[in-house]
Amino acid sequence: MNHHPLRALSSSVSAQPQAQWLVPRVTSPLLPQLAFSPKPFYISKFPTSLTLFSRFPTSSLTFTSISASASSVSASSMASDAKKVLVPIANRTEPLEAVVTVDVLRRAGAEVTVASVEKELQVDAGHGVKIVADASINDCSQTVFDLISLSGGMPGATTLKDSAPLRSMVEKQAADGRLHAAICASPAVTLGSWGLLKGLKATCHPSLMEQLSSSAIAVESRVQQDGKVVTSRGPGTTLEYSVALVEQLYGKQKADEVAGPLLMRPNHGEEYLFRELNSTQWTFNDCPQILVPVADGSEEMEAVIIIDVLRRAKAKVVVASVGEKLEILASRKVKLVADTHLDEAAKLSYDLIVLPGGLGGAQAFAASVKLVEILKKQREANKPYGAICASPALVLEPHGLLKDKKATAFPALCNKLSDPNEIENRVVVDGCLITSRGPGTSMEFALTIVEKFFGRQKAIELAKAMLFMHP
Repeated sequence: MNHHPLRALSSSVSAQPQAQWLVPRVTSPLLPQLAFSPKPFYISKFPTSLTLFSRFPTSSLTFTSISASASSVSASSMASDAKKVLVPIANRTEPLEAVVTVDVLRRAGAEVTVASVEKELQVDAGHGVKIVADASINDCSQTVFDLISLSGGMPGATTLKDSAPLRSMVEKQAADGRLHAAICASPAVTLGSWGLLKGLKATCHPSLMEQLSSSAIAVESRVQQDGKVVTSRGPGTTLEYSVALVEQLYGKQKADEVAGPLLMRPNHGEEYLFRELNSTQWTFNDCPQILVPVADGSEEMEAVIIIDVLRRAKAKVVVASVGEKLEILASRKVKLVADTHLDEAAKLSYDLIVLPGGLGGAQAFAASVKLVEILKKQREANKPYGAICASPALVLEPHGLLKDKKATAFPALCNKLSDPNEIENRVVVDGCLITSRGPGTSMEFALTIVEKFFGRQKAIELAKAMLFMHP
């Protein structure tokens, strides 16, 4: 077997030191019966080097079984602790920013309402992602929220700005001294234009920094908090932004507990790594045709990040529902609408088939005779396929799709892999197979796919454009 060294995409711009968390031990939202060891530790800055994972190896994360009674919390205490959060969405809202924020806040126990400012509950977010809101913004106007978080995307941010009910709610939120936040275009386009950032430090997408400077003290932080306002830069900073919001709502301990199982990078904004073995050329004709199956219980963060990033790279992505309906209820209760049913999607051929994780979604994939058949044909044709989080262990492994291959998966499920030699890597490419660990590795996973199809330079450009790497 030909072993290739770790491949890295590195930024030519030095990063400002960023304080980050690594948390070795928290309850896993994927498998609540498993837990990590109890003390979080704090890391101020990681060097840009290939040694960063050896300094804090994934193998140091140990799992312990605990009883259901010890891990359960009564419904009444959950209800009393729940913070109310509003996440408004519009046509052309940046879907990654909206979905990741909702996903992370719901992991923390927040009661999140996704509200449409459009006439319909279903919005056509950016990059062809369809999201169904929980309510109309008008239905939320009398509710008191602990946090209102505005996603970016254009012209989605402008639509949020022009929503009179939303503006009234956020202005009252600020006047009452309650938490409000915005990311990407929205700090400048919404909060700034409403006059809610005067005298405050704030950040936003680099293309709007000049506009922001007229209404705030503009800074280039990946996440910036000033008083009751939190702002952030763009899609690639959303995970950091979301965990910061958890800390503001619930405190650092809860933020650490949520961050651990997400498998967040310790070196935000800097290089990312993937492990490649048996390097082979991934080819396509006009543009890569990529199938992304989804099902009830799929991890929405992983699905949307994969779809979002690959469509930004100009790949043709077909999102196919494995269930009877096009609308699926993802693992954190985000409602997404697929492009087509799997039976229709199966009539086409694909340059890549890639499975998001999520326990329920992975179980649905494994039970789908049609999907397993498509995956086996893909492997037999020596064409690329891959999976992230629960899906390598629960879908690919039991159906023989990891035979003679190196792979990784969500840490709590790696014991189901027949070959554990590469499980500590965040992304593993073995010939035509690509696997990855979980929500916090989804961006690296998607960018590695971009690199395999379009080359390293294209992936670097995209990573910087999304603010995943320092621009």
